[in-house]
Amino acid sequence: MVNALSQSAIQQLGPWFHNLRLGPEGEQTAPDHPLGDFPSVFWQRFQHVLPADLEGRTVLDIGCNAGFYSFELKKRGAGYVLGIDHDERYLNQARYARQQLGLEVDFQQLEVYDVDRLNQQFDVVLFLGVLYHLRHPLYALEKVAKLVRGQLLFQTLERGSSELMEVAPDYSFEEREVFWDQRFPRMYFIEGKFAGDQTNWWVPNAAASLAMLRSCGLRVVERPCPEVYLCEPTGGGA
Repeated sequence: MVNALSQSAIQQLGPWFHNLRLGPEGEQTAPDHPLGDFPSVFWQRFQHVLPADLEGRTVLDIGCNAGFYSFELKKRGAGYVLGIDHDERYLNQARYARQQLGLEVDFQQLEVYDVDRLNQQFDVVLFLGVLYHLRHPLYALEKVAKLVRGQLLFQTLERGSSELMEVAPDYSFEEREVFWDQRFPRMYFIEGKFAGDQTNWWVPNAAASLAMLRSCGLRVVERPCPEVYLCEPTGGGA
């Protein structure tokens, strides 16, 4: 009966983007996810860059969705974990999952553009799968960077060249050739839809991701896999 009730609640709260395993039988919330067992399989590619023991540390998960990453870091002993999202439907899923998993994670509805209202810094900040959904990505990244006391784990969809080049600190007004180089930092603007999603607005190449992070006062210390960056604050930036 408990299993049946759990499955009913899962269906009522759906559709889910995070495939979580809930209840005594490990009921999956999105077993037919087009990306497979997402985000668990994706998490395995870069989870090792964060400390296995987060005891006493504070965590902010921006764009937390149903809370998969928030729960994973709470399992590592993090003292306070806050997941924020602008979509109340995802937050309802996260709160239900919290109850099922018995993990103390705080979930709040908040736009990424308003994160400065939190008025605090965090030891670990997750900013995964959000940037390309924003109409004003650099504005948001500047605000996020100011909340990082220790480490930022950043991920964005990327397209275009993955190669990097030496970029000069300045160019003359007459310079044109460099902008034809596929390795130059560039952002692709999506006016319509990408992958059927009208909220996919900006897609950077790898050089643009790195340049934006640097411009916001962040230093990339590790790139565990494509599109994922572990960063630390440099004390500079905008």
